Amino acid sequence: MGVGMAKEASRFISSIPPANLALLQQPNGKVSTTGGGGGKVQSVLHQQQQHNEWCWWRGRWRSSAAQGLMQRRKIPWSLICGLMLFALGMVSLFTGHMASDLEWYSQRLVKRSLYSRFSVIRREPIDIWRSKYSKMFYGCSERGRKYAPATSERKSNGYLLIAASGGLNQERTGITDAVVVARFLNATLVVPELDHHSYWKDDSDFVDIFDVDWFISYLAKDVTIVKRVPDKVMRSMDKPPYTMRVPRKSPPEYYMDQVLPILLRRQVVQLTKFDYRLGYELDEELQKLRCRVNYHALRFTKPIREVGRKIVMKMKTMATRFIAIHLRFEPDMLAFSGCYFGGGDKERFELSQIRKRWDTLPDLSPEDERARGKCPLTPHEVGLMLRALGFANDTYLYVASGEIYGGEETLRPLKELFPNFYTKEMLADQDLKPLLPYSSRLAAVDYIVCDESDVFVTNNNGNMAKILAGRRRYAGHKRTIRPNAKRLSALFLKRQKMDWETFSKKVKSCQRGFMGEPDDSKPSKSEFHEHPASCICEKPFTEDGNFKEDPTYSQNRSSLNPNARPQK
Repeated sequence: MGVGMAKEASRFISSIPPANLALLQQPNGKVSTTGGGGGKVQSVLHQQQQHNEWCWWRGRWRSSAAQGLMQRRKIPWSLICGLMLFALGMVSLFTGHMASDLEWYSQRLVKRSLYSRFSVIRREPIDIWRSKYSKMFYGCSERGRKYAPATSERKSNGYLLIAASGGLNQERTGITDAVVVARFLNATLVVPELDHHSYWKDDSDFVDIFDVDWFISYLAKDVTIVKRVPDKVMRSMDKPPYTMRVPRKSPPEYYMDQVLPILLRRQVVQLTKFDYRLGYELDEELQKLRCRVNYHALRFTKPIREVGRKIVMKMKTMATRFIAIHLRFEPDMLAFSGCYFGGGDKERFELSQIRKRWDTLPDLSPEDERARGKCPLTPHEVGLMLRALGFANDTYLYVASGEIYGGEETLRPLKELFPNFYTKEMLADQDLKPLLPYSSRLAAVDYIVCDESDVFVTNNNGNMAKILAGRRRYAGHKRTIRPNAKRLSALFLKRQKMDWETFSKKVKSCQRGFMGEPDDSKPSKSEFHEHPASCICEKPFTEDGNFKEDPTYSQNRSSLNPNARPQK
């Protein structure tokens, strides 16, 4: 740097005119800064020096930049490509390793949501008969360690009478919630009364449909249940039992504030129209109690179980596996939906007459309801969906339904798609005769067969569909197919404009998320009976990556057996 600066200074001095140089030069060799013209010369010298320094630094920068460019140009393109490929390979290797081991790490390193691990496994082909992930889950509704014993009849706050409402499965929800209400009110529950005045006009009592002794004994650790209010209590009462109706989906706080004081004062309280009268947001112990009632304690009577078992055995004798379809294509259902199904003026008139039974039903647009996915599929559409999903023509169907609107003419297209078509009337003609006058008992038979089927197909989101969907999830996510009616309805309108392969591909796309996979069962605060997430557990892993048997899993599976003994 010193040599360079010396050379620059030499060139600068040589560029000064001789006259000026003479003025500047002193005997001692120094540049003068005094005299009349010294300041001017000094300024010129200073500016010239700044200019030369800037030029020098610019030259140095250009030189180094040019050298750098030349050096970069010397790097071979093959080396650059190789480095890029190496970087991509490392990224691919890392992400591939993480994806393959995501399940392993999630089990051991992160406490994750019950269904979150399957959110990335959505595009692989679906086994139409059974979920490959169902073995990871099981029903778990056992009582906690700090669970208090049931309050005895003598120490309870009084007797709770429940009048359930609706058909079989609607009543089932009311009975389930009645037990939970009795639990947190510390009340003695009287065996619930069933509805004899609903649309189905069934005069069956609790003991005609459910095994009452099993019901009482199974829940003995939860709630004290009696068959009737003792006579001495009834005689001691000054007034008849107090009757009230609570709002739908009321929280426990409402019962504690509004019902408990009356119960304490009057000893006996009756709650009427008891269906969906308890909210879904409860603590875990009460949610598990719901599951114990619904999936274990409410066992059907022996005559109903025997008829259901015979039908299941006949279906399994004819085929190793079968589908059960709850068509729900009865006249009342179609009328209530407000939809149109292609039957012309005759259909419009008949369904409009049925709709008059409900004073509060609004006027609905059939086209809008279908576009919103609120209309059940026709039997023909259900058959097309199943064939498009991959169920073969020789698959065995069990159709659970009451009176089909349109009769055989409506069912003919479904039977052509699946000739192996059976109903309870076809399989248990003589055994069914004692049950024929009772719609709820017939519905109970259908419930048993649908529960035992390999695949259950719902055609609307009614009470039976919700109850069975929840039970099948609780039993290990048995395959349950719910039509994606909103997308399928639009697809059926275009059916004639596409070939079968295209139609099948689109149906499979529509049904992703509606096949009963574990990740379809999002924990829901709005519908516990359909999504009993609090009662479903994951099986733990062993060190070798296999599933470790949980003792509660075996206990729950054995108690789902209708012939099992009550818990001690």
